[in-house]
Amino acid sequence: MAKLDDTDRAILNRIQSDFPITSRPYQAIAEELGSSEDEVLERIRRLKAKGIIRRIGGNFVPEKLGFVSTLCAARVPAEKIESFAAAVNRHPGVTHNYRRDNSFNIWFTFIAPSMEEINANLAQIAAETGITDIINLPATRVFKIKAQFDV
Repeated sequence: MAKLDDTDRAILNRIQSDFPITSRPYQAIAEELGSSEDEVLERIRRLKAKGIIRRIGGNFVPEKLGFVSTLCAARVPAEKIESFAAAVNRHPGVTHNYRRDNSFNIWFTFIAPSMEEINANLAQIAAETGITDIINLPATRVFKIKAQFDV
């Protein structure tokens, strides 16, 4: 496990939610934490390089922007997992994917302007990879739970 000091933990806790909307967000975070913008940026670079931070980016509620979202699952043979995941990840509407210990072993979320577009993309993924056992599980009711992890 990576060694984090109190400043690393404070930065990780601060950047998870309510990211400052300003021209210099890392300066604002530094001021809140009693640090400097350069130190915050350097620590974030280091945490990203170590794989502790995967990405920093905005999240939005697809429905409020006229988009639809769905959860998909695929049954992928072990020898095709990497190539299948790469094919899935090439689609800009895929927010993330992950492996599960299940017969449906690759799961991913897809966001697009319409379900028709998602279905067309799933058909393209199936044609490209030869993996046809893909299920589309659109939400019938959405429950959003804030994912804030105290580090």
